[in-house]
Amino acid sequence: MVTMSDCRRRLGPGVEFYCEKFHAPEGVQMALWGPSGCGKSTMLNLITGLLRPDAGRIEVDGTETTKLRSGQLDRFRGERFGFIFQTFNLLGPFTALQNVMLGMRFADTRPPGEWRPHAKELLERVGLAHRMHSRPTTMSVGERQRVAIARALANKQRIVVADEPTGSLDPKTSKAVMDLLLELCAEEKLTLLLVTHDAGIAERLPEQFDCTGLAREVQS
Repeated sequence: MVTMSDCRRRLGPGVEFYCEKFHAPEGVQMALWGPSGCGKSTMLNLITGLLRPDAGRIEVDGTETTKLRSGQLDRFRGERFGFIFQTFNLLGPFTALQNVMLGMRFADTRPPGEWRPHAKELLERVGLAHRMHSRPTTMSVGERQRVAIARALANKQRIVVADEPTGSLDPKTSKAVMDLLLELCAEEKLTLLLVTHDAGIAERLPEQFDCTGLAREVQS
């Protein structure tokens, strides 16, 4: 599903990301874990095409993304990846329902007639049937992250990428959100790549990839 080979990316003066080899098979739930600054978020950004490597090869779902032009890569990212962020990245003026629907509009993988009923179904699945018409500013952090999970699952994407999705949550809410995320990805047979610095969170996933040392000092 996702492979990286000899990938390099200059991060700044004297610092380089380098991954010799990485493979995540289809349907795996894998933690990319390690201390802050080790390169795990850079790795996720390279896999999703938000960053391009200076050298090396990345293949996602049978497509060598390092060969795609910018517009092709943007479309590919929208079709293949669902994103969950630590800071939720919800649009404040819009309701939970509208946030999920907007995710479908921008990805353009479902006909418009499906947006509203599918968004309602997803919000029901994440336990927010009673909060569909609430705005993010009136919701708890746990509820906002549930909206973000619903949005990430809205477009038939085969890969969910989550960058420190529980970093803003208290331990009880963190466990509930992780339970939900793992359950939904297992039900839908989705590949999950989750970045975390927390070994306890990493151990909850069946597979772990230690990112320690991927960002390293080099001679300028």
